[in-house]
Amino acid sequence: MFSTNMFVLGAGVGINTGDIIFQLVTFLILLALLKKYAFGPLMGIMKEREQHISSEIESAERNHVESKQLLEEQRALLKEARVEAQELIERAKKQAEDQKEGIIAAAKAEAVSMKEAAVTEIQSEKVQAITALQKQVASLSVLIASKVIEKELKEEDQAALVQQYIKEAGEAR
Repeated sequence: MFSTNMFVLGAGVGINTGDIIFQLVTFLILLALLKKYAFGPLMGIMKEREQHISSEIESAERNHVESKQLLEEQRALLKEARVEAQELIERAKKQAEDQKEGIIAAAKAEAVSMKEAAVTEIQSEKVQAITALQKQVASLSVLIASKVIEKELKEEDQAALVQQYIKEAGEAR
């Protein structure tokens, strides 16, 4: 009654070794089929996913490094632009100062020129006045001399006559 494939463990419970071997072989065949058709593609997908994630991480790290480099370049360009702007401001200030000095120098030169022209004009007017005065004195002298010749004068009459002619010369002017 007992078969060689069966072990008795205790109170009526037995283990069928044939069933165990059959189930074990079936499990191994199922495991081989799963490995070939399920785990292989699944592992391939997992490997692809791992490679994709790895490449995404590398890409993110490269992008991070590139963004740092671009940020540093932008900072350098901004600093350079600030320096250039400061230089432009300094040049503009210097140019404005030079123009101011040029305008002041031109104004001073014009003032000196106007002063010289005024002095020249005053000298010319002075010469004309002296010439006119000399002509009047000469004509007065001739007139006085002719009057003196006409009549012999005393000193008081002569002084009065000179005053009268000076007064007439002032009114004629």
